[in-house]
Amino acid sequence: MPAFSEWESFYVIVGSSAGALVGLQFVVITLIADIPIVRDMKRASSAFSTPNIVHFGAVLLLSAFVAAPWRKVDVVEDLWGALGLAGVIYAVIVARRMRIQTAYKPEFEDWLFHALLPFAAYATLVGSAYGSRLNLEKALFGVGAAALLLLFIGIHNAWDAVTYHVTVVKPQQSNNRNK
Repeated sequence: MPAFSEWESFYVIVGSSAGALVGLQFVVITLIADIPIVRDMKRASSAFSTPNIVHFGAVLLLSAFVAAPWRKVDVVEDLWGALGLAGVIYAVIVARRMRIQTAYKPEFEDWLFHALLPFAAYATLVGSAYGSRLNLEKALFGVGAAALLLLFIGIHNAWDAVTYHVTVVKPQQSNNRNK
């Protein structure tokens, strides 16, 4: 597709970054795995860790959608819309998980980066899918913005989780062992 060829370098960079960050996320989880489990960690993990992998995976998928040798644009538009709709639903599920877990009290920044911005990114995908029928060039910028936003959200959230575990959880547990 000629419209997609102009975006090839962008999606090579963004997609490969997402793939590398998925691997890095697994390394980070392995490194902090020795920290003792706190109460309600399973639900907290499904609210604060798992979504990073989902967002990185969505970026990889978007990159694959644009890189595949499609004959018609409407197939890709439908895939963007489906991924966006699934992401919107997932963002709502994550917000609910954040609310019901008891391991950590989310602050505004948590709500912004774990619920609101992902919802906005996935909603942008849905809007771009429908808007592409009117103006494909502008829709491609919407899809690119959503992919980049999801990538930055994942980076922010992964960094936030690591710093929280290293600077808050680990010292608290060390203090508890020394008492």
